[in-house]
Amino acid sequence: MVLIGIGSNQGDSQRIVHEAMSRLRVFAQGELHCSSLWRTAPIDCPPGSPDFINAAVAFAARPDLVPEVLLKSLKALEAEFGRGAKTQRNAPRELDLDLLLFDDQTRHSEDFVLPHPRAVNRRFVLAPAAEVLPDAPWPGEGRNIRQLLNELSDDEQVERLDHALAL
Repeated sequence: MVLIGIGSNQGDSQRIVHEAMSRLRVFAQGELHCSSLWRTAPIDCPPGSPDFINAAVAFAARPDLVPEVLLKSLKALEAEFGRGAKTQRNAPRELDLDLLLFDDQTRHSEDFVLPHPRAVNRRFVLAPAAEVLPDAPWPGEGRNIRQLLNELSDDEQVERLDHALAL
C-alpha cells in the first residue's frame, strides 16, 4: 500500500485537502482509503503561521507506478494548487503532499528518502495515518503505525474534524 500525507495551511484548506484526496485516485488501483481531516498546530514553522489541516490517503498503487514517478507527480500536483519554490522553510502553503510509504520499499538518495524520515516522530502524520493503515509495518522501525503513534511522548495537539472517507 501507498501512504500519502496531506497538509494545507493557506487558502481554503479543508476544500484543498478534499480536492487533493480525490485527485490522488489516478495513482490507485482500486479504492482510496481517506482519513478524517485533522486540525494541527504548525510545527517548526515561522511565527504566526496558521493551523494546518492534515489527512492521510492509502491505496494500492497501479502496477506501472514506481516511487520516483509518484513523488514527481505529487510535486506537480502541489504546483497546480499554487505551491511554488521554497523561499522559507516550512512557510505556509496551499498543499503539501508527502510520500510516506510505498509498500515496504526504501530509498536513500540526496533528494528522496523513503519511508519519510521524520514521519514517525510527528503526531500530525501518524494520527491520520493510523486511521487508514493502523497495522501497516513501518520499514526499519519494527513496529506498525498504531504502535508508533501510541509511543509518541510529545504534547503536539491534534483535533479530528470529521470522519474518514472512502473515495
